[in-house]
Amino acid sequence: MRIGITLLTDLPWAEAAPRWRAAEEMGFAHAWTYDHLVWGGLPDSPWRSGIPVLAAAAATTSRIGLGTLVASPNLRHPYLLHRDAQALEDLSDGRFILGVGTGGDLDSRVLGEVPLSVRERVDRFQESVDLLVRLREDDHVDSEGRWFSVAGARTLPGLVRTPLVVAGNGPRSVRYAARVGDGWVTTGPATDSLEDWLAGLAESSRVLDEALDGRSLPRYVLLDSAGTLHGSAGRTALSSAAFFTDLVGRVGELGFTDAVTHWPRPTAPYAASERVLEEVAALLPRL
Repeated sequence: MRIGITLLTDLPWAEAAPRWRAAEEMGFAHAWTYDHLVWGGLPDSPWRSGIPVLAAAAATTSRIGLGTLVASPNLRHPYLLHRDAQALEDLSDGRFILGVGTGGDLDSRVLGEVPLSVRERVDRFQESVDLLVRLREDDHVDSEGRWFSVAGARTLPGLVRTPLVVAGNGPRSVRYAARVGDGWVTTGPATDSLEDWLAGLAESSRVLDEALDGRSLPRYVLLDSAGTLHGSAGRTALSSAAFFTDLVGRVGELGFTDAVTHWPRPTAPYAASERVLEEVAALLPRL
């Protein structure tokens, strides 16, 4: 099992940089950040765009994988996202992981867009990723879509090696991740029951297996995003080292290859002790 950690962008870089370096030194396989204009979990906090933060993280680390969790069409045109991915792939010497998802709709509302239904948001996301995949494979791309278009889009310097990790919780989105992604990431269902959360993960994994039809795909799970059990209102994965290791073991039994937690904060969301983070880091070689 590979273990990753997410660092929010609410801190100034002078305070955040040591954490990114520490994540690498502790032995985490990958480190992530959100990509928002405003995040609903900390709507009144200072916030920084994820792409330049990851560029800075690439300059201050040398081995750890770095990724968006997740970039979305709520604020990024797929052509701009493709160019950002090319730059981050170069700056990180091939360590960048592009996580993409439908995302919440706060960013799009801030930008004055007409609210979309959940189905429309998924439609828009899939159109965005379909275009992104074309841009990763071709040059001089022409495409006219309902939400996104390009005309003669150049994609030099060439093919992108960056893994494309596609977020999905419902069956439609999980099947889509199987079809176009280099990896699948999920939060699992929103529930206040650990057993129900694990059961939901098991069902999503079954849907993925069916869609993959014998192929393999890396599977990422966000340990702190299961509704009130792990999220801002409840227990986080780092509430204790014992709970963390048990949780990792149980998602591993479901076939997940990667598990991601959050750097502890003194208050919600993701309130936990950095002492527990250090205890977990010491266990990473055995997880």
